[in-house]
Amino acid sequence: MSNKKATFGNRAIDFLLNLEADFKCPRGVEVLNPYLDEKVKTVVNKYYKKYYSSNEKRIFLFGINPGRLGSGITGISFTDPVNLWNDAKIEHPFPMKPELSSQFIHEMFEKYGGIENFAQHFFLAAVCPLGFMMYGKNLNYYDKELLQKRIEPYIIDKMNLQIRIGAYTEIAICLGEGQNYKYFKGLNDQMKWFDEIIPLPHPRFVFQYKRKEKEKFITKYISTLNSIKNLLEIS
Repeated sequence: MSNKKATFGNRAIDFLLNLEADFKCPRGVEVLNPYLDEKVKTVVNKYYKKYYSSNEKRIFLFGINPGRLGSGITGISFTDPVNLWNDAKIEHPFPMKPELSSQFIHEMFEKYGGIENFAQHFFLAAVCPLGFMMYGKNLNYYDKELLQKRIEPYIIDKMNLQIRIGAYTEIAICLGEGQNYKYFKGLNDQMKWFDEIIPLPHPRFVFQYKRKEKEKFITKYISTLNSIKNLLEIS
């Protein structure tokens, strides 16, 4: 597929559906690759063709990696089966289970003016586009030092490819102010992908520990998104 002629959505689809785990995990660690599932492939095609049909660049927001109850099921970043059906209006066969990060992000979408308005200028991605599990539970790429070390070449390669989907390289947003930001910023300092990385509280942190203050965090997200748009002079 020609990157110049394809839409942003088509390039995103091409990237996601060609992800392979070409690395060796430490003992006990399993790779979570939803994009091998034919049902996920169908959903990914529908979603990104629906919401990313233009060819304009986007400001990228990088989460950690797919989790087993959100994009690990649907293939869509920060979108659980409930929000995929009810908010994104994409029909699917997945069990209708909610996930905290998705709930926060989709409430933020609503306050921002809907998925369409968000997708016009922004794109949700991940520092590591494949997820991990250990003993049936989610594992972040940075939770085990050996895992992080082994997959770093993979993360670098896939980050280069993600940027080619159509990222503004002046600035990116990191979802997570702790380990995800520390690692991503350190790697970016070496690789010089983005001129600046701005951290925001991770959606799961907000809904798990600060849910009563969610409106404050949603306001912070929207303020940050609009500030970056203004900085880049995007209308």
